[in-house]
Amino acid sequence: MTRPNLLQNDRGAAVIEMAFALPILILFIWMMVQLGLVFRASSGIQHALGEGARTATVWSPSGADPASIKTKVEESVYGIGPGTFTVPTPTRGTDCDNRCLDVTVQYSQATDLLFFPGPTINVSHSKRVWTAGN
Repeated sequence: MTRPNLLQNDRGAAVIEMAFALPILILFIWMMVQLGLVFRASSGIQHALGEGARTATVWSPSGADPASIKTKVEESVYGIGPGTFTVPTPTRGTDCDNRCLDVTVQYSQATDLLFFPGPTINVSHSKRVWTAGN
């Protein structure tokens, strides 16, 4: 083969291009999976907050104590993946004459980007729940 023929020969170019592009494509797909886990956890947080709010408003004022609401929220949360959920005990609001509770759920997930560790994602949602009495 002469030198001009080597320059015109493009056999195997697709394999080389794929070798460069495939790791980046796999990384992007894995990042989408990680983001999907966070969205699933966020959905679980919203569901748990809704159940906690329902428990606080439907029960009688004597039954809607913060510990039972916290237990209901912990039971209702879903989307548990590689991260951790934290449910602080609901606190009575001082600016609403103690007729409301602030319910909060926090989620923390350390992401993994295959070749190197990614950022830690922290998601926190809270809801103010109005109760029937003190």
